[in-house]
Amino acid sequence: MPLEARTRGTGTPACAIRYARHQQNLRVPHPWFVRVGSFDRMPHSLLSSLCPLRSFSANSVLSLFSFSGSQSMRSHKTNFAALIFILFTAVLPSPAQQPMNMPQDQMQHHHMNIPVVQPVYPHLGRAQENAKSILFTLEEAQRLAAESNPTLRQAEAEIRAAKARQQQSALYPNPTVGYTGDEIRGGSFGGGKQGFFVQQTVVTAGKLARSRDVFSKETQLAEIEAQEQKIRVETSVKTAFLRVLAAQELLDLRRDLSQIEQNYAESQRQLSNTGQADESEVLDAEVDAQRLRLSARMQENTLREEWRSLAALLGHPDLPLATVSGDLEHNWPDLNEDQAVESIATQSPATRIADASAARASAELARAKREPIPDLQIRGGLEYNNELLDVPHAAGWEGLAEVGVQIPIFNRNQGNIAAASASLDRANLEKQRVALTLRDRAATAADQYANAKLMALEYREEMLPRAKKAYTLMVEKYGLMLAANPRVLQSQRKLFDLQAEYIVALENVWTAGIALQGFLLTDGLEAPARPGEVDRPIRETNLPLPDRMMSPTDSMPRP
Repeated sequence: MPLEARTRGTGTPACAIRYARHQQNLRVPHPWFVRVGSFDRMPHSLLSSLCPLRSFSANSVLSLFSFSGSQSMRSHKTNFAALIFILFTAVLPSPAQQPMNMPQDQMQHHHMNIPVVQPVYPHLGRAQENAKSILFTLEEAQRLAAESNPTLRQAEAEIRAAKARQQQSALYPNPTVGYTGDEIRGGSFGGGKQGFFVQQTVVTAGKLARSRDVFSKETQLAEIEAQEQKIRVETSVKTAFLRVLAAQELLDLRRDLSQIEQNYAESQRQLSNTGQADESEVLDAEVDAQRLRLSARMQENTLREEWRSLAALLGHPDLPLATVSGDLEHNWPDLNEDQAVESIATQSPATRIADASAARASAELARAKREPIPDLQIRGGLEYNNELLDVPHAAGWEGLAEVGVQIPIFNRNQGNIAAASASLDRANLEKQRVALTLRDRAATAADQYANAKLMALEYREEMLPRAKKAYTLMVEKYGLMLAANPRVLQSQRKLFDLQAEYIVALENVWTAGIALQGFLLTDGLEAPARPGEVDRPIRETNLPLPDRMMSPTDSMPRP
């Protein structure tokens, strides 16, 4: 490009020097510096004296120095004379000098018609803004889960079964009705006895009431188990929904990072064409660009997998992928870690199940102690005696009655009483064990929540604002031709990297907080306990053991 075009609209060599310095910042040597040679090393005072020139054009000044620089065989006297001439002209008043009235917009954008660079900042919710279909909400997900999750129907069936067993336990024994006969043939003279009887067991000592009490505790266990299952499904749906939302946000961000790295690689290739970057730098940039493209594609797979998990929890495995609606940055669970741990240890359904199990063990012991008291065996009936008496008539109807009891001499149910007592002791110890286990696992979840919240707040209030300001300043410097494009891309990439880490921290805040609010019940497809297993308040998949949070210096998880 001719020198006249480079200095057009400025009228001063200092402006040309600023542009030349911009070219040097871009690591591309400008031809003007090659021609002028040592002009950029002139003292600042000398350059300042040149700036007031109005009638003496910049083209004349630069042509003079170009001429002096190109004629290397000329004597230094000629150069010195040219310098004296310029200084002399600068200090003389010039009637032809007129102030240049340049429009403000041209003064801001006069640098070689370089387009204004607008900074591009990361923000959440772009997928929702550009959604092509109706957004899928958390309320809709909860409604589908309540209608179609099979574990909720299983829990309801267990309640019906427990109530049926309770009803059965309180029913009185059925009476026995039979036929009785004695001396039926009657010998050569006829006769014999034939008739019927009714036998009934009379349950004493309130054993039926005690049995009903035992099974009522089992019904209570089934109801608590159903409540626990409902909490488990709701918690798991919330967690899965938030994971889909986080994967959705990360997908947009990783695509942005891939594009930024692609731009950086292209910049390195352009620098390589001018000799300002070697092949190794270009190859490193291309490898990084490929890695980020791979990361974006892997994030697409992660999003699909998270959606499949959510659809399975909802009971609709064929639900098509949709854009979910939500806000990761606001209204996250605000918990006090100590209060959360205490609430889990004292109010969790697992604690209530342990208490109900101890109550059932106590009822079983009371029932076992009543067992040695014998029940009454009552039998009564009528028989017709066909034996002929002295008169020409048979003896006729005769009644019969029997009453019996079992004497507890050898079997006083002592073994069952001892077993029930031991079961009660175990159930009381189980209450303590459950509380301690919940505290242990809740402490781990509370630690994860506290670290995730700390990281999210630090990113939002400290690191991201600083990175955003650094990127903004770098864009401004680039607009003033004081920074190179690769440096702008590096600053932008750092900002977007921090945003990705911020999204991961937000996801951890949500998942850990939801787990604490849901008493650590996070497996929505775990079947509720069967009737004979409701006294197991904690199962392996009931309480997940969350991983420890990584510090910002650790490598952040990749999809």
